[in-house]
Amino acid sequence: MTKPPMTLLLAAPRGFCAGVDRAIKIVEMAIDKWGAPVYVRHEIVHNRFVVDSLRDRGAVFVEDLDEVPADRPVIFSAHGVPKAVPAEAARRQMLFVDATCPLVSKVHLEAERHHADGLQMVMIGHDGHPETIGTMGQLPPGEVLLVETVADVAGLKVRDPLRLAFITQTTLSVDDTADIVAALKARFPGIVGPHKEDICYATTNRQAAVKAIAPRIDALLVIGAPNSSNSRRLVEVGRAAGCDYAQLVQRAADIDWRALEGSRCVGITAGASAPEVLITEVLDAFHDRFDAVTELVETARENVEFKVPRVLRLPA
Repeated sequence: MTKPPMTLLLAAPRGFCAGVDRAIKIVEMAIDKWGAPVYVRHEIVHNRFVVDSLRDRGAVFVEDLDEVPADRPVIFSAHGVPKAVPAEAARRQMLFVDATCPLVSKVHLEAERHHADGLQMVMIGHDGHPETIGTMGQLPPGEVLLVETVADVAGLKVRDPLRLAFITQTTLSVDDTADIVAALKARFPGIVGPHKEDICYATTNRQAAVKAIAPRIDALLVIGAPNSSNSRRLVEVGRAAGCDYAQLVQRAADIDWRALEGSRCVGITAGASAPEVLITEVLDAFHDRFDAVTELVETARENVEFKVPRVLRLPA
């Protein structure tokens, strides 16, 4: 039986970013150095396949330090943690390794610097997301005000409108964040912004790649987890760029093939915590069903690499 034709536009960059790659390596190296089990506070990154793979190697994922035995190491996730968490671990004399993405740590340092200068912080982010919780937890309660939308800006109650700075979650929509920043500057003309944009290079690059393919495709599949902020933003960016059908899937088994009936060109990308093996799995599923031709659409090249903590390096 003849397979229907299909063109697949494979976005690049896609998938793992340097911060995710570093965090996963930290867990793997910790298991190699100290043996299993190694405990991880929260999912190291938001991807079930990655978490399950590390669990199979001996990682145990918990949400609270009280769940970690005193004699076992604990790793803090790539999203970052409130300052009280490592302080408590140090008080208990626990062995801990911080896998916070260096670009998230940069935002933490910005917040601390502005606080030291007497500025109250406004954070643009998603309420309840681990990165937002971790960043707001770098400063005392009340020193960081959260906004999620342009509408939230109008309702802000600040201590001094002339003594403000703003920071952002690193995985937001570039366009939505620009609108919120504009609203903040309109209401508080003296507000201080970051020296360099807080939204990370990987988030920006993946969104730009989706915008590049959106005009050519009938449908967009984003490979990523439902709790992955940067993956969900890719779906939103695709829809905003004109792709009416944009769907988040964790892996090939989640694809709604009926929804793709009649499509002749499908875009494929992946969030920053989705491994390449899942992308290959999705491509293989299309080739099983279609006479598919894959075209790479590359809008940027990434060569960023972050070093792992020295404590994990095994002796030569």
